[in-house]
Amino acid sequence: MGDSLMDGVTSIMLLPDDCLCFIFNFLDCRTDRESFGLTCHRWLNIQNLNRRSLQFPCSFGIVGPSSLSQSCTDINSFHLYRILARFQHLEYLSLSGCVEILDSALSYLKPYGSKLQTLCLDCCFKISDYGISLVGDGCPFLTTISLYRCSITDTGLEALANACLALRHVNLAYCSCISDSGLRALSQGCHELQAVKISNCRGVSGVGLRGCSSTLVYIDAECCNLEPVGIMSIVSGGGLKFLNIAGLSCSNFRNGLEAIGNGFAARLKILNLRMCRSVTDASIVAIAKGCPQLQEWNLALCHEVRVLGWASIGSNCHNLKKLHVNRCRNLCHQGLQAVRDGCKELSVLYMSRNSRISDTALELFKLYRCNVEIKAEEVMSIGPNWDSIDYDEST
Repeated sequence: MGDSLMDGVTSIMLLPDDCLCFIFNFLDCRTDRESFGLTCHRWLNIQNLNRRSLQFPCSFGIVGPSSLSQSCTDINSFHLYRILARFQHLEYLSLSGCVEILDSALSYLKPYGSKLQTLCLDCCFKISDYGISLVGDGCPFLTTISLYRCSITDTGLEALANACLALRHVNLAYCSCISDSGLRALSQGCHELQAVKISNCRGVSGVGLRGCSSTLVYIDAECCNLEPVGIMSIVSGGGLKFLNIAGLSCSNFRNGLEAIGNGFAARLKILNLRMCRSVTDASIVAIAKGCPQLQEWNLALCHEVRVLGWASIGSNCHNLKKLHVNRCRNLCHQGLQAVRDGCKELSVLYMSRNSRISDTALELFKLYRCNVEIKAEEVMSIGPNWDSIDYDEST
């Protein structure tokens, strides 16, 4: 290199690899990053070594810089082998929607996937417990895994919990074959667990989360067959900040939700009880008193909440900023007045099709609380994304 400089000849090809890596990492444009490797084999190798995330075009999500440029929806074992062999420093890999991928393909994670931190296998219908065990063998540092609609059982969950001790975010939504046994293995084996999605897992009652770590701050258990003892188990860790139990399918919950207000959920900030039609004033009073940090509460379609419940919300929920009351049949002008006079931090009220609220009561609310935005829309999902939750002991 010195002789070349003395001769007055300089070339970018004389730069060492670490300088080229530095240049590559400053390229923001997707086209520029993909074109970088077309220069020569050396630059292609640098491009490969610096890729940290990858998703296939058939993945469910926004196609961005991490997507492959070519379209390919029938990913098989050979394709995955070639991909992993080429990009050996991946930290994020999404195979979501690759419905033809088999268990055997995941065996290539062992030699090439040791640096993976996030793996998405949503709707990989041919992946079984054996495939999940291969994931555990090959990805010991995995922190996030999404198994939405996968055909796994408690056996696969146990294998995952035994191998991936650093797991923090786990999506098991619509995994119909799992039960509390698998959840117990997960919550007891992964002590850094922060977020779990078990929505529409009909075989789960909630007791599998008994004694969970205080790091568990997010639980989405919408449309599960939860039981009162299961609710107690879910909040038992004491660190919960987000809880979604919308659409409870059991009929024995008239007062079963009082456990949320027993002191273990004192840090709860977002609570979704949408379509919990049988929840009563007794549960609402307990939650309002026992969860002083609540900032958003969805009570849409909670028909059994009456004046006593609304009054308790007004008296105790001093940090409440958003309240959803769409289609609550027993919200009357007294209940609305209690919310109006009590919830001083309220900024948004989602309200529509409340037959017992007169136009006069609504106009009075607007007059006294002109700082509150009243929205007619009915929101189905609230809260943060499950895979972006971070445990913060100070809040």
